[in-house]
Amino acid sequence: MPFPKIEDARKLNDEELADEIVGVKRQLFDLRFQRATGNLEKTHQFKHARHRLAQLMTVERERQLAAGPNPTESEPETSEPTDLTNPENPPEQE
Repeated sequence: MPFPKIEDARKLNDEELADEIVGVKRQLFDLRFQRATGNLEKTHQFKHARHRLAQLMTVERERQLAAGPNPTESEPETSEPTDLTNPENPPEQE
């Protein structure tokens, strides 16, 4: 069974992409459960599922970056550091 193509993931809309990610994560959970109970016969399914998840998450991240910066991901504003050696600029005391 060949790996799915990333173009297939790019054709999905955002909602379908999110649903597919959840589905693949569930599939990986089920595969881990089958392996733990000794019921897993096709071990190559792990590789296929992880590959598909990586493709889907890559497409999701590409879309996030194309949409522009996310305010939660922006760098926090930094204040000027306090110079401990300068008596004119003492550290603030609580």
